[in-house]
Amino acid sequence: MLDSDLLYDQGYSIRINTPADPLFYYFDYDQRSHDINMEFQHDHDFYEIHILLDSSATHIIEGNVHALQQYDIVLLAPYRLHMTQYPAGPPHKRLIINFNLPRNIPGFETAYNAMLQPFSEEVPIYRFTGGPRSAVFEPLNAIFNCSRSASPLNPVLIHSLFQQFLCSLSQQNDKNAYVLEEIGNAMMQKIYSITAHIHSHYGSELSLDSISKEFYISPYYLSHQFRTVTGFTLTEYIQMTRVRKAQQLLLHTRHKISDIAGQCGFNSFSQFNRIFNKQSGMSPSAFRKAQGLSGRASSTLSY
Repeated sequence: MLDSDLLYDQGYSIRINTPADPLFYYFDYDQRSHDINMEFQHDHDFYEIHILLDSSATHIIEGNVHALQQYDIVLLAPYRLHMTQYPAGPPHKRLIINFNLPRNIPGFETAYNAMLQPFSEEVPIYRFTGGPRSAVFEPLNAIFNCSRSASPLNPVLIHSLFQQFLCSLSQQNDKNAYVLEEIGNAMMQKIYSITAHIHSHYGSELSLDSISKEFYISPYYLSHQFRTVTGFTLTEYIQMTRVRKAQQLLLHTRHKISDIAGQCGFNSFSQFNRIFNKQSGMSPSAFRKAQGLSGRASSTLSY
């Protein structure tokens, strides 16, 4: 194994606590294939890191398409919509890391903000080679190795090593060699530009006619091509995007449900309630209560 390689064991995982805890880690060493590509962009209320371990893939962030190569690192802040698409062929190895870190430790606020700053980049994808890649991957390999033992010190060691990984990634930021590449044909690029537009303007009036005029494409052709590329009708995609945004607001703000309906672009509360029920299997108020978070809120959301 080269120093710049990342250790891997298919089906192996490491877990510390749960996503509801202030400190949480889940390392998932597994593989995915084209046959089980995600249908729609999703998000989490925790951080996520995706590292592709072989071949190539495509990652879509807020509707924008990015090509990935082996060992590219995708950093996803909480509530940032994303999905990965794998090409046809054999399954592709990848490492997914989900985590939460306590941000209110006295004396650590500035350092933690700097450590997590790469997650806030417009294109949060990192590609390192040679020495910089070895420096970034070394703490992750140390986590893999130490987790194989049954030591009661493992949670502390993993937490320490993971912070080293984040610090190293931040320190190597200027060595990032990732460049944007155009993916697919012109129509595919236009469709994903439209999905990005939907994610940015979900609270505004959106319709087949208005989007057709915005992007200079006939309504009929847009309707056909949108479903071909995404697997959804334009209306379905708009509704799913709005419901995802509403779910975030229900969980992480104290806004009135009727206000959330308006903020997310629904014309009426009855329309919001009907579509939310259809997609979530419960009403907006039941969704908020089911999470046990109706009294817990934050003043801002990160995307």
